[in-house]
Amino acid sequence: MSIISFSELSQSFGHFDIFAGITGRIEHDSRIGLVGPNGVGKTSLIHILAGIEPPPTGTLSVKRGLTVGYLRQEAIEAFADHEANLYDSMLEVFTPIRAMEDELRALEHQMAEDASEGVLTAYGDLLDVFEARGGYDYELRIEQTLTGLGFGIDDFFTPVRKLSGGQKTRALLARLLLEQPDLLILDEPTNHLDIEAITWLEGLLGRWPKAVLIVSHDRRFLDQTVNTIWVMTPFGIEPYKGNYSAYVKQREEREARAMDLYEAEMERMWKEFDFIKRFKKDGDSQAIGRLRRLTRDLVAIDQLGLVQYLGYKKWSDTGIGNIRMFTVAEAEAALKAIEAPVVRTPFLKMRLADGGRSGERVLSLHKLTVGYPGRPLLTADDLHVYRGQIVALTGPNGAGKTTLLRTLLDELPALSGRFSFGHNVKVGYFAQAHESLNPEQSVLDSLIAAGGAIGKAIGLREARTRLGTYLFRGDDVFKRVGDLSGGERARVALAMLALHGANLLLLDEPTNHLDIQAQEALQDVLQAFEGTIMLVSHDRYLVDTLATHVWQIENGAVTVREAERALA
Repeated sequence: MSIISFSELSQSFGHFDIFAGITGRIEHDSRIGLVGPNGVGKTSLIHILAGIEPPPTGTLSVKRGLTVGYLRQEAIEAFADHEANLYDSMLEVFTPIRAMEDELRALEHQMAEDASEGVLTAYGDLLDVFEARGGYDYELRIEQTLTGLGFGIDDFFTPVRKLSGGQKTRALLARLLLEQPDLLILDEPTNHLDIEAITWLEGLLGRWPKAVLIVSHDRRFLDQTVNTIWVMTPFGIEPYKGNYSAYVKQREEREARAMDLYEAEMERMWKEFDFIKRFKKDGDSQAIGRLRRLTRDLVAIDQLGLVQYLGYKKWSDTGIGNIRMFTVAEAEAALKAIEAPVVRTPFLKMRLADGGRSGERVLSLHKLTVGYPGRPLLTADDLHVYRGQIVALTGPNGAGKTTLLRTLLDELPALSGRFSFGHNVKVGYFAQAHESLNPEQSVLDSLIAAGGAIGKAIGLREARTRLGTYLFRGDDVFKRVGDLSGGERARVALAMLALHGANLLLLDEPTNHLDIQAQEALQDVLQAFEGTIMLVSHDRYLVDTLATHVWQIENGAVTVREAERALA
């Protein structure tokens, strides 16, 4: 049963169309992951579905009495004037149940003096409702939800208005989960959650009894929580059955079928054209008939697209009507104008400069202790990295993963022990915080300066061309780095990394702030990289896909194991 349906929704900003022709429906038990490039209008769409904004055009039908809960990316305003502590704020969700509880206590006192049938019946009826609505376990649910999302017992008594921005987002998420609305809309719910909290939330949403719509850049999270993927484009929603990994497989199969269809049809039409070109000049009736049919095909492909046109059984179904037969020259021009089907275009067209071949042993650590004076973080005993390996550094925040990378770069001194690089090793580094970026420089000047710093002079034209592949076009190249979003800064840092002729990449959270299309494109580049990679990332999908070895850092020790991908 549909709880929301919408048709031909459109949204514009001034004269700029954000999206048009958006159509879809949400069932009472739908679990949908909404994906698409940044700027395509995902937030605008969920604002419409959540009732925050009216649909500018199109139709929206909502089931009467539908309750909607919406988690924004940042929920700082959610508890701005809230005086209650965290636990009491969650208790507010259960105000009707607590009122029933008070009424039950009152009836119990009344029954002590008046055990008449009417009082007993009223008590029994109310008790049934109280039990059905979870009256006996709501306090346990509050505790489980708050601890599941990473709050400690001490946090329960902190005034909500004093929580940090990230804590407020988690508090709002907890409240929405306790409310259990008919439709739960979550915009980047894994922001501000650690791995344990994400895993807990995945388990809860996997059992969620009602509809949920999730916008997330966390591909592993989508794999665990949804059974439908909506791919949003400026022109509509493409639905796919299954989780994120199933969507990727279906998309690749669909793209392959579309390309096979295109190649077969182009071969057929060019053969037709060759026959027409040879015989029409002699007035051959068969050639004229073939030109008439080819004209019809070409017009329909131009108006409908090749794949959609071939889905029609009869010409009359296309609704195109009468057309003028092309000349031979017009038919040839129309054939040449047909473009191959659009398959997934990488959001980033990243190319890594060739760093040459390193020695077999790329890096060796010998009883290396890293950290800060008086605060050692980890010790690595005689560990080695070999050419072609992709080593994922995993462990809790503060375990020393980034500190190890910075020590290998000589940005921090080792506390004891030593490390050494192998023959012909050239290192490239991507920093999580992008410390190498000068906030006062423009994007263009940053790339030119990065080239100069490694002895690779690049001119304005080459710099602009390179930046265009990272979606910095036109006046975007003159933006101050300090004015860029997190995703834009990440793209500048990747453009600078690509200049290095590195054969050992040290990557610290490279997919942070990147949308899914950009993550996929970066993943493709790293998979094709012929050198060696050491990777710090909370992106579990990236680690699961790329890593050949995992260095688990915990309690100051490093445990090495082969990754599941390598063992498969």
